[in-house]
Amino acid sequence: MDETKETLQKLEQFSDILLVLDKVKMKIQAVTGIGENGELKTVDPTKKNQNQFMRVDKSGDLFSNFFSNFFSQLKDPTRFSFFKVPSLVAIQKAKEIQQHINHPTEEGKVLIDTFEVKPENTIKPENKIDMETPQPTTENNDYRYQPQQLDWETLSNLGLSKDRLEKLNLLVPLLKGYKTNELVPISLNLGTAITKLDARLSLQPNDQGQIVVAIHGIRKEPQLNFPFFGHEFTKEDKENLLTTGNMGRIVDLTHPKSGETIPSIISVDRLTNELIALKTDYIKIPDEIKGVKLDDHQTQTLLEGKPLYIEGMISKNGEPFSASVQFNADKKYVEFLFDRGNTQHQTQSVEQTQSSDIPRMFRGKELDDEQYARFKVGQTVYIDDLTDKKGQKYQGYITLNEDTGKIDFSFQNPNKLKEQIKPAEAHKTQIAINSEGKTNEATKNIKQPLQSRQQSPKDKKQLEQQKAPIKSGGRKI
Repeated sequence: MDETKETLQKLEQFSDILLVLDKVKMKIQAVTGIGENGELKTVDPTKKNQNQFMRVDKSGDLFSNFFSNFFSQLKDPTRFSFFKVPSLVAIQKAKEIQQHINHPTEEGKVLIDTFEVKPENTIKPENKIDMETPQPTTENNDYRYQPQQLDWETLSNLGLSKDRLEKLNLLVPLLKGYKTNELVPISLNLGTAITKLDARLSLQPNDQGQIVVAIHGIRKEPQLNFPFFGHEFTKEDKENLLTTGNMGRIVDLTHPKSGETIPSIISVDRLTNELIALKTDYIKIPDEIKGVKLDDHQTQTLLEGKPLYIEGMISKNGEPFSASVQFNADKKYVEFLFDRGNTQHQTQSVEQTQSSDIPRMFRGKELDDEQYARFKVGQTVYIDDLTDKKGQKYQGYITLNEDTGKIDFSFQNPNKLKEQIKPAEAHKTQIAINSEGKTNEATKNIKQPLQSRQQSPKDKKQLEQQKAPIKSGGRKI
């Protein structure tokens, strides 16, 4: 019993309680969690319910990371106001805040200002490094931070031991000052509350100069309805960020502490939907992109964060292609923009191999992600629901010809792989007659296009047509 009390006392000493005001009901509650559909879970802030209260870490850095992820998961975040109060006085403070809500006073306003957690003060993109300091230097073997600078005890509470980071090949890029290029499963243990999430990680100094881990959690969508370092997003800004992932212009951002005005570009982290800003001083444009040397006007366009359409580039297969490119603040390089629909774009570094040189469409049919992944590495892919020139359906196999860079089509699997569904031999007749103008003895007098798999008259009318002596100018098959 004594150990239990001691544990509870430690939890109360090192944790706070998250209270919430529902602006519709105008009622203070204690937060217990978030439901699967983003709904906020709460209980009355009473002694009876205090074991259900969500406890949050007192540490500014840990709480900031926790709350930014917590807030971004809410279904209707603007409906609520949040307050972080000491665990020992949580019930009393809840009563005092409720009293102020019911009967506003000057003393109550001070109470609100003291404990309220405002989203704009916690949901900040972890681009502080990009705004204040240069990119990782080449000193100390390209390492920006040293392992001994990290608080490994705190990291272990996140499930991020040194051994695990090394096994995941994440420690070196983190120490070099980069954000992990993939999502990492982590767990935040706050005693009576455990939060599990996938996030990208990075290292950065806090206000005291200590090196801490920044947790870039997944948001349902970019936070475009809140000021971003003093910038209010226009309708066009929002549309650009949601479609291309880049805002497309330079804006002046305000440093949260020094008040300095910083010209920057803004992009969306496509893994987390986090907004990322990059100081324009750090934008570096290559002299040449895929064989096209950029002139001064093209370079200036990219330096201003705008998209640029370039013609006459040469792919790795030696084929000419054209595409739009743009500098991305998160990736810190010029990327290609390949449209994949109204709201999604496939992007890629100009230094990387262009898988987008490989067509995703074949005879009007778009390959799905799984088909395209196998197709672009040279595997044979089964494709159905194709339509010939007469509007009839057929199916077959496609393979990327490495020598020509073109697509080879076959009605039979060229690799003779055992597939569950194989196109019927009858499709050969259908395509030859409908699309290639050839004729077939069994159907040469039929006036209508052959239907899928059809090799002979399908009904009495076609049978009569076939028997009629009609001359055909087509080639026999």
